[in-house]
Formats: sequence, C-alpha cells, structure tokens
Amino acid sequence: MTQTNSELVRPGVSGGLADVVRARFLLKLLVRKELKVRYRGSVLGLLWSYVKPGVQFIVFYVALGIFLGLEQSPTNRGGLPNYAIYLFSGIILINFFTEALGNASRSIVGNGGLIKKIYLPRQLFPVASVWVSAVHFFPQLMILLVACFFSGWNPNLIQLLAAVAGFLIVALLATGLGLLFGAANVYFRDSENFVDMLLMIATWASPVMYAWTMVQAKVGDFWFTVYQMNPITIAVETFHYAFWLPTTDGAQAIPPHLLSLWIPVGVLISAAILLWGQLTFRRLEGRFAQEL
Repeated sequence: MTQTNSELVRPGVSGGLADVVRARFLLKLLVRKELKVRYRGSVLGLLWSYVKPGVQFIVFYVALGIFLGLEQSPTNRGGLPNYAIYLFSGIILINFFTEALGNASRSIVGNGGLIKKIYLPRQLFPVASVWVSAVHFFPQLMILLVACFFSGWNPNLIQLLAAVAGFLIVALLATGLGLLFGAANVYFRDSENFVDMLLMIATWASPVMYAWTMVQAKVGDFWFTVYQMNPITIAVETFHYAFWLPTTDGAQAIPPHLLSLWIPVGVLISAAILLWGQLTFRRLEGRFAQEL
C-alpha cells in the first residue's frame, strides 16, 4: 500500500531572499530581459552607461570645479587636487544607488502583468533591478580606473578592500530600500514620489561634489557624527579613499575612524535596512496580485 504524506503545504509561501538564491536561473533571465527591454530601439544601447554619467560629470565639474573653485590650481590652492577623480568616483557610486533604488521601487508595479499570471518569487524583481544597475556601474568603474592610472594611482590592499566595502554598503542599502518601497508602491503609489525626493537628497547629502571637511567646519562635531551615519556618505568616502587619495600626495585627510568605525557601522545599518525591507516585503506580498 502506497503511503502518502498527509502534511499540507501552503502554496505560494515566500522563502524571502533565500528564494532568490534558489531561483538564480530566473534572476539571470530577468536581468537579461530588463536589459533588452531598456535598450530596445536604442541606437547607443549600453553605451548610455558611459554617456549619461559623462555628461553629468562634465556639468558638475564645470559648475563646481571651475566656476566655484573646487578644483585646485596654481591660482587656487584652497581647492581639491585631482578634483575630477574625486568627483567622478562619487558620481558613479551615487548613480548606482539612485538607479538601483529608483528601478527597484517600481519593479513590482512594472511587472504587475507577470505577477498576476504566475507565481514566482516576487523578491526577484527588486533584486534584478539592483543587478541591472550593477551591470551599468562596472563600465563606469572601468573608466574611473583608467583615469586613476593616468593620474598616478597607487593604492594599497586596504584601500581596495575599502572600495569593495563601500560598494557592498550601497548594494545592501539599495536592495533593502528597494524591497521596502517596491512593496509599499503596490499599495501607495505616492511611494514613487517619495523615493524621487529621497534620491535627490541622497545626491546632495553625501560628499560627492564637496569635501567632508566643509561639512565638519559648518555643522560641528555632533551634527557631523549624525551626517557620518548616512551609509551613502560612508560609501562615497571609501571610494574617495580608494580611488582619489592614492592619486594625490597623501596630504589630504580622510574622515576620522573611517576604517575602524564607520565602515562597520555602514555595513550594519545597510544590513538592518535590508532585513527591514525583507520583512516588510514578505508581510505585504500576499496581496500583490489583488492590488495590482
């Protein structure tokens, strides 16, 4: 007599991000699909990954580096040496964050037709958006590396590891917030507008275009500590430490306790936000199909 398992299994129960790991093949397909859809009918295609940050860099460099005097020159000793490297190393990281979070927060609504037809791990969509943004990030990183080499870049192992930590901080943060706002956007479409404002603030609330010393001089030690707790700020400073500082004479100061304190704090905060986003997503995803 054949024995049957009487234990009932509830269909469609999410396993969270563990489902994303188990569905790696689906994740790969989604990333490929997103890239094809985005550049369908485009003349430049993936070259937009170079053009858009290039134009952004030129605008900011001319406005801030030349007109506002942030570029150090023989007639302006108060600026930053190799300001072009300083600026671009921050721009590519903040662009990765803004693209990843912006697309992840819209990913569930944007794939509503697919979600209503079949069941698959819904976390795949925000995570795929972060992966697509990473695909766009690495060509920009290659341009930065070439510019650094021409500027006499000579990093040590600690600086390279700091850059990896900075990228990890941003990736965790973007994934966590993408899960959070991706789920909230299904129920409250105002979430998209809130994310747009958050991204605008993130660009200017981190030392992408200006030096951290300018912030410390204006706000004092207490508020500077609050400013430092922003994971994006920490990540941008790690990129400056890894890519910009080795192209200078080394006399430029790095934020106090960047390696010993702030990088671990940034990782912990980003991991906590990832956990928060994951728990919120799992709680809300049960009614995605109905709400969409």
